[in-house]
This record gives sequence, C-alpha cells and structure tokens, in this order.
Amino acid sequence: METETAPHEGEKSSVRTLRPVATALLSLLIIGIAAALIFVIYSSEPKAERETATRETAMLVDVVPVERGIYTPQITGLGTVTAAQDIELRPRVAGRVMEVSDNFIPGGFVKKGQTLLSLDNADYHHRVRQQEGLLKEAQSALAQEQGRGNIAKRDFEVLSKNMEGADSALALREPQRDAAEAALMAARAALDQAKLDLERTDVTAPFDAQIITRGANVGSEVDPGTMLARLVGTEEYHVIVTVPLTKLKQIAIPQQGKAGARVEISDRAAWPDGISREGEILSLIGSTDPQTRLARILVSVRDPLSRSGDNSLPILIVGSIVQAKISGKPLSDVVRIDRDHLRQGDTVWVMQESNLDVRPVTVAFKDTAYAYISSGLNTGDLIVTSNLATVTDGAPLRTASTTQGE
Repeated sequence: METETAPHEGEKSSVRTLRPVATALLSLLIIGIAAALIFVIYSSEPKAERETATRETAMLVDVVPVERGIYTPQITGLGTVTAAQDIELRPRVAGRVMEVSDNFIPGGFVKKGQTLLSLDNADYHHRVRQQEGLLKEAQSALAQEQGRGNIAKRDFEVLSKNMEGADSALALREPQRDAAEAALMAARAALDQAKLDLERTDVTAPFDAQIITRGANVGSEVDPGTMLARLVGTEEYHVIVTVPLTKLKQIAIPQQGKAGARVEISDRAAWPDGISREGEILSLIGSTDPQTRLARILVSVRDPLSRSGDNSLPILIVGSIVQAKISGKPLSDVVRIDRDHLRQGDTVWVMQESNLDVRPVTVAFKDTAYAYISSGLNTGDLIVTSNLATVTDGAPLRTASTTQGE
C-alpha cells in the first residue's frame, strides 16, 4: 500500500509569502497601464480640432440675396357671386295662363323677346273691337260737327257786323268742335291701350336670361301682382369682393375713362386646381360690409355661364363664395421679400460679413405672400431666412457653403 507524503513545512511557508507580493505587483501594473492610457488620450488631442470646435459655435443659417426693382402686388379677398340683372317677372295684365314655353322651367335659358307664357286673350280681343267701334263714332261725331261749323261760318259772315269776340266763337261752334276733337283723341288712346293690353297677354323675356324659379303654370290665374318667375341675366355676373381698407390705395378703381384692375376669380370648392376666370373692377361700393367692416369692390365677369365664348371655362353660380386675386398698382424701386422674413418690429435679419445685422426697414406695402421694402435693403443684401433661437445683433453666422469651403 502506497502512503501520501505530507508537504514539507518550509514549502508551505514560502507559498504563503509569494501570494501578497504577486497581487501587489499586478495592481501596480494595472494602475500604470491606466495612467499611460489617460496620458496618451490627453496628450494626443490635436490643437486644430479645438479651433474648429470654437469656429462651429457660429449659427448655421440659410440666406437669399435680394434685388430692387418694380413689382406688382396681389391683393386677395373673398367675393360673393351675384347677378348683374336679377328680376321677378310679373304680368302687366290679368288672366289665365293658357300656354307656357318648353324652356319655362327652373334652369331653363331664354332669349330676349322670347315668349315665356301666354294668357287667355279673348276678352282683350273683344275690348279692341269695342274701342275700334267707339273710335269710329268719335270720328263721325267730329265730321258732323265740322259740317255744322262750316254752315255756322257762312251765317257768321253775314251777321258778323253785329257780333263781338265771345259771341263769334259761339256762333262758329268752336267749343263743340273742340269737344268732338277731344272725344276722338280719347277714343284713339283707348284703342291703343286695348291693343297694348292684348299684346301683353304674351309675357316675354326682357333680356337673355336663365330662369331660377317659376311661380305659375298652365291654368294659373294671375294678375299684375303675381310673381311668374325669377330671371337672371346670362351676359354678365357681378362679384362683390371684400378687402381691407388699407389695401385700397394699391387698387386701380375705374375713373375718368380709366379701366379698372384685372381680377382673377377662382372657386377652390368647385373648380380644379389652377382653373380661374378673369374679371374687371367696375366700381368701389360706397359703404363697408356691415358685418366685417371691410371695403367692397364690384367686379364684372362676362359670359359667366360660358354660353357664348370658351365653353371649357368653369361656370359661376349665383350666391357662391369665390376667391379673388386683384392685380395691384406696380411698386417702383422696392425690394420684395417673403412676409415670413419680415421680423418683429419691421426688421429684417441680414448676414453682413458673417455677422447678424438686425436691420430696421420701411415697408411700403404688404400683400398675402410678400412684403415690399422701400428703404433699408439694397440689391445684393443677404437676408437670413432661417429661424434663430437667439437673436443678437452682431452674432456670428455661417452658411452651409462657407462651412464646406473650409
């Protein structure tokens, strides 16, 4: 049988002595390596990178150059479409409706002078014949009186020596002749009126029109107070456009033979994008809108239903709301910038020698999209279009192009 040999007592003592020494050496080695790495990191940071970091504290912005010139502002507003001619058609005489036109329906189109409906005219024919008879009676009465007057004249010539002024008129039967002539005139007028009433049994369109509503049909009993139909003219519509009072100075209103400004009409709700109609300003309405207190401008649009011209153009509908863009009077020697680039207090941010220049400007006019600057900016100035978190006059700026160039 083998037996284990126990370690020598001296060997155990040497092992216990070496362990703390190794641990201490290992710790020192780790600390030294760490210190070396820290030294390398700090000592190897290049000076050029520190300078670049300092330069990059300048704010990165976008800029656009501006140019002085002549620009035409565009004034926009909302408008309501109305008919230039809009009437309620009523008969001139009473009667029963006997016949109506095929076009006498809501939405139907009629021409000027076209018969829309006819009334029963039998009574009016009888009245004409009656007045014709009365006229003949009056003509006969006048002829008889003229004969009596001739006889009286011959008698007067024999007896005139003993008669004076008033007696002579009676002797010549002048009052009787005047009465007969007046009766004849009245008879002729009555006949003319009877014929006119007969003509009025045919109700006609007073102008080229579209029928909006109809108030009578075959068999209806009508009188001069009955509304037969509502008609609107098809040759021209009006658009009443509202704009701020401050914009009027830049809008050309017709006066002394000068034409009004051109107006672009569009209907975003009903028409495709990019489609519009052209109108012309007729006048400035002499009162503001009672609700909005905005100025009102009357705009004319010819052939609004595209019936006589280009039938590919969209049609206008009475009562609809449309958008109007008015070409304003040209502005000379101004700089045009986006309204968003006009900053608080009528200032503009300008990049001048890589620094921010918060520059006050004079605004000549503003429309929906642009501000027109009369002084404070010159051709070639670079305005800052970016929004800045901190705005300090003289702050350093840079652009993407200058950064790439470095």
